[in-house]
Amino acid sequence: MTEYRTNDGSPPAGRRPGEDPGTANGRPAALDPVLLEIMRHKVEAIADEICLTLLRTCRSVFVNEAADFAVGLIDLEGEMFGWAPENKTTSINVPAAHTLEIMGDLEPGDAIVTNDPYASKAMATHLPDLHVIRPYFHGPRLVGYGWGFIHYMDVGGRFPGSMSPYTADIFQEGFRIPPMKLMRKGVLNEDFIHLFKANCRLPETNMADLKAMLGALEVGGQRVRDTIARYGVETFVACQRALKDYAAEKAREVLRLLPDGTYDFWDYLDDDVVSAIPIRMRLRATVDDGRLHFDVTGTDPQVEASYNIPTAGKLHNMLTRRIMTFICTHDRSIPLNAGTFRPLSMTNPPGTVLNAEFPDACAVRFSTATVFNDAVSGVLLKAAPDKMAGATAGAGYTFVVEETNPDDGRLEVIFAQLARGGMSAWQGSDGVDVRDVTMNTMHNHPLEVVEAKCGVAFRNYDVRADSAGTGRWRGGSGQVLTLEALRDGTTLVIGGLDRIRFPPWGVQGGRHGKPSAVIVDWGRPGERALGNVSSLQLDRGQTVTMFTPGGSGFGDPFEREVEAVRRDVELGFVSREGARRDYGVVLSPDGLEVDAEAPRAARLRRERANVGTDFDFGPERVAWERVFDDGTMLALNRGLFALPKALRQKVRRRIIEEAVPDLPRAGYGRLDDVLADSDAVRDRLRAAMRRAFAEHGVDGSVLGDFGLDPPSPTPAEAVA
Repeated sequence: MTEYRTNDGSPPAGRRPGEDPGTANGRPAALDPVLLEIMRHKVEAIADEICLTLLRTCRSVFVNEAADFAVGLIDLEGEMFGWAPENKTTSINVPAAHTLEIMGDLEPGDAIVTNDPYASKAMATHLPDLHVIRPYFHGPRLVGYGWGFIHYMDVGGRFPGSMSPYTADIFQEGFRIPPMKLMRKGVLNEDFIHLFKANCRLPETNMADLKAMLGALEVGGQRVRDTIARYGVETFVACQRALKDYAAEKAREVLRLLPDGTYDFWDYLDDDVVSAIPIRMRLRATVDDGRLHFDVTGTDPQVEASYNIPTAGKLHNMLTRRIMTFICTHDRSIPLNAGTFRPLSMTNPPGTVLNAEFPDACAVRFSTATVFNDAVSGVLLKAAPDKMAGATAGAGYTFVVEETNPDDGRLEVIFAQLARGGMSAWQGSDGVDVRDVTMNTMHNHPLEVVEAKCGVAFRNYDVRADSAGTGRWRGGSGQVLTLEALRDGTTLVIGGLDRIRFPPWGVQGGRHGKPSAVIVDWGRPGERALGNVSSLQLDRGQTVTMFTPGGSGFGDPFEREVEAVRRDVELGFVSREGARRDYGVVLSPDGLEVDAEAPRAARLRRERANVGTDFDFGPERVAWERVFDDGTMLALNRGLFALPKALRQKVRRRIIEEAVPDLPRAGYGRLDDVLADSDAVRDRLRAAMRRAFAEHGVDGSVLGDFGLDPPSPTPAEAVA
């Protein structure tokens, strides 16, 4: 038995030689509040050392620059009890229990690997994320696990980078790894290694990262052994449940800030790339004395693209990131572990985009998760508008450059850059500019590093003026990023493109942010705007410019302090014209001083269409919901879920395209134009629904009285 001794080599006072340091007179030591706090910081320090070891030893820029990975300590119940504060993602509620159960008994030196969302029951959520688990032992006794995942730059599949929305099922997305032994008693499973290397485009980089993960988790195992030597195995094991209990109590106290009641909200992805039809995620949240229940019944069915999230019906970390933001904002001392989620519960029926079923594609599931978490923000704002920010920028672009090696012709996949929009404002504070971190805090890359590795050059990397949602508190500004191809045949893969049609919505009189845009050869002859594209082929000298969305504004913009507007103009976040148009502030032509001749009262005379409503959704969503209101969409989805899964998308597309035959893709036309005669469109929609469902034998009673639902005249009524 390992024994802790004092500096002079003697046993600590009151402890017999050879006695377990985690016991007192042979009994488990009590975890008093002081000891519990010590153990909290011990396990966080262990997780942090795993994190920093991995960061220093990984080879791919997805890890050592972007930090798209996470690590932690998992307890004997398969739940997270030690989270690394240095992590840049929030996968705290990772569901590992199923994977551990099906692997059976483990031995020292074993390691588990998987990337399969369905075989792991949602521990993994798409194939580029490889999860590794190492068991930790004290003698023969299992005391916990080290866990981590890395986003790998390529795991095979139809598209380089393994991250395109244009996949119909998971078989097209890459190499699937069900939970299996990566190591047995300290020896690598060479059969697995050969298969893995043969099925990805970057085998050397991937193997370097995989070995770095194994090494980092081994460092964690050594620190666990050190901690047990200092505090005892009983203390180490007991702290796991105690820390979760403590987090659960503190989380519930925060959730008591929300008034009891039921709150509905929904939000949309622009489309599913297979069609022009938006994807709606509907949330009903019920608050009861610090307990919060999510019900996503009524959410759209899974799509034939990779926007589906495999959650196995669970309250998954992909669906809880905004509630974690809320909890941690209002109690910064709370331990980050699975106990935080104990006051939460969820009704998550199968077959929707939020609970995908095998073999649904899922590579770009993060876009769907982002929009769903904006719906979480919506219900929190309806419950307590003074305690939450608005919608995220929504579009978090990830750029990957594909190049052909001139020596051997091999395709190389090089991670280029992240581009984020602005963070939304909240009561009392402007949003953060060009850095929306409400879903993760991944890093962007130094431009010089990217240019040294890729055949592209950055010609513009700037704040996007006038992109922020206006308000008493301004949303964060988006950014403008221009890349120029330095050789012919350069392929730029763009992931996470959204919010072209439905911008980040404003709150409490604040206005929505400016939506996304992608333009090829901006400012040149032949300039062309694009919609939701997955990849672009560029020849030498061509440019592509990405405009990320601004965050939503909060409060009436005409109540914003004049000095704050003047400062925004000085810093380049707002133009002079924007100051006059959006805030009623007139600046003198010769400088940045406010024109003393412009009467302040002029700021209050402007027509403000959204004053008096809770949310400003923008004209395209308002037009869409005048036809496709909540009652109609609930009826449509009731009918669709009465059909076999294979028919749902086919029938959905038929109904909506009969109602709106000229429905444009996001970025290639506007909904408020094609839906101008909303009454005529609703008549066609009712007829199409009755006809399609009758042909498939769906009882009309399933649909309810959807035809009697009135159109929603205002955005506020649309979410009431």
